[in-house]
Amino acid sequence: MTGAWPRLVSGGHHGVPALTTPFRTPLFIGGEIYRGSTYGPKHPLAIPRVSTAIDLSRAMGWLPDEVYLDTHVASERELARFHTADYIAALKRAEAEQRVDEATAARHNLGKLENPIFAEMYRRPAHSSGSALQAARILGDRPAGLVYAPAAGTHHARPDRASGFCYFNAPVLGILELLDHGLERVLYVDLDAHHGDGVEEAFADDDRVLTISIHEDGRWPYTGKAEDRAGGMARNLPVPPGFNDSEMEHVMEAAVLPLASAFRPQAMVIQTGADALAEDPLSRLELSNRALWDAVAALLPLAPRVLVVGGGGYNPWSVGRCWAGIWAVMNGIDPAIKPTAEAETVLRALTWSRAAGRNPPEHWFTTLGDERRPGTVRDTVKRVAEMALS
Repeated sequence: MTGAWPRLVSGGHHGVPALTTPFRTPLFIGGEIYRGSTYGPKHPLAIPRVSTAIDLSRAMGWLPDEVYLDTHVASERELARFHTADYIAALKRAEAEQRVDEATAARHNLGKLENPIFAEMYRRPAHSSGSALQAARILGDRPAGLVYAPAAGTHHARPDRASGFCYFNAPVLGILELLDHGLERVLYVDLDAHHGDGVEEAFADDDRVLTISIHEDGRWPYTGKAEDRAGGMARNLPVPPGFNDSEMEHVMEAAVLPLASAFRPQAMVIQTGADALAEDPLSRLELSNRALWDAVAALLPLAPRVLVVGGGGYNPWSVGRCWAGIWAVMNGIDPAIKPTAEAETVLRALTWSRAAGRNPPEHWFTTLGDERRPGTVRDTVKRVAEMALS
């Protein structure tokens, strides 16, 4: 690297090394609806994610009560800023009746394995979207600020249908709220293993919003090719299977950071899906959680207002450790330290029905930071970075 990544120095919270970059005092928006709510026992989102990030952050001493906010629940009127009235009504009705008729299922992509009927299928995404709106209002009313809303990374949903486990599009609603506050340059950076198609599509013709997505090439939803500019306001970096920490460092420094700096955003939304990590079952990428932490740390100084959201992530240990670590980074804390006894208890209490969850490695309990996963920067990755700047 040539200096884009913040250095670690001593003097952080609780004796933890701190990042030299001076950050704004961040706020964390959470909620209890995510605790125990699942998409069903056989769904990838059967696991706890937001609640684990909250519990780990508290157990590490990183989340005092004064910076934690209970989420706002989006109203039907607020959801209608992006979603159609028919779709909102259909989703609300499906939750109430716990069923959906064949025509509604086909029209709105509901009731299948991807987007199943479950107990909180309207209220949970209304909470997630509400947290994005709440964060955007906080940021829009201030000259500078930093907010973490890990539930608000649902980047696939369309105005009238669910897609990719996403019922409402929280990032789109948050960005629209920022624009409604008069901001004219909003940058969206998507680090999820899956292309941020719903957000890209929503702002393809809006020159106030630049979307940048790093995602696995050839993976669902099979969009986001390197040459796809979506009307000019999108840059896509599809990366090959086996994408490693060195390659992430390269695309950040060679493409994402220059694009972000040139755009001069007044606000930025960073989507931090943890499904690009090596232990995740729904991608073939090979990142450590430190690679995502580094990327977030490098992006934070580039806009005065930053909203950080979650996204994918389907291994309860890897997503919980990653997202708690992102919160630490936002506070200028190096999260790559030994968990407290309380944090280790949180990690040991997690369960996972997949084979890897029946005999998890000990380091999933006893560390927060993965070992770095460096490697060769392949020519395909270099070409993708070059194309993003062309």
